[in-house]
Amino acid sequence: MKAKIGIINVSDRASKGIYEDIPGKAVVATMNDYLVSEWEPVYAVIPDEEDQIAAKLIEMADEKGCCLIVTTGGTGPALRDVTPEATEAVCQKMMPGFGELMRAESLKYVPTAILSRQTAGIRNQTLIINLPGKPKAIRECLDAVFPAVPYCIDLIEGAFLETNPEVMKVFRPRVK
Repeated sequence: MKAKIGIINVSDRASKGIYEDIPGKAVVATMNDYLVSEWEPVYAVIPDEEDQIAAKLIEMADEKGCCLIVTTGGTGPALRDVTPEATEAVCQKMMPGFGELMRAESLKYVPTAILSRQTAGIRNQTLIINLPGKPKAIRECLDAVFPAVPYCIDLIEGAFLETNPEVMKVFRPRVK
């Protein structure tokens, strides 16, 4: 069975067609690089509206059965940046280590990484990860946290994700 991965680009301008959806395409390309198991994208481009973000997260997790949802954009300090608030509103458990690691990784490249509010959380059997909106930063952050993603999804009884170890080495404890 194909794993379903939700990809949400949160952008006022991309949702209106003013900007091309480059961040969402960057996530698809990264997943195609990482994964050897079959997967299917569940895709959306929506505006920076907390209620719409929360509703789309719930739909992808509960109705579409995504084991992983990756959002891009809306994680900064600007007034319209509300992706982390929507994520926190729909998750039963927050996973602060993801945001901590992503900020630490981003600080290697830009001092403004401290302004980022990336986070992650769990809704039922779905891991939700909030990423920045710039394609370069998306890849840097995913490269940092993805080694733990498949095992996290295993622990919440989501789909089994298998990666290409030459591109992405993931950690799973050995079963005795």
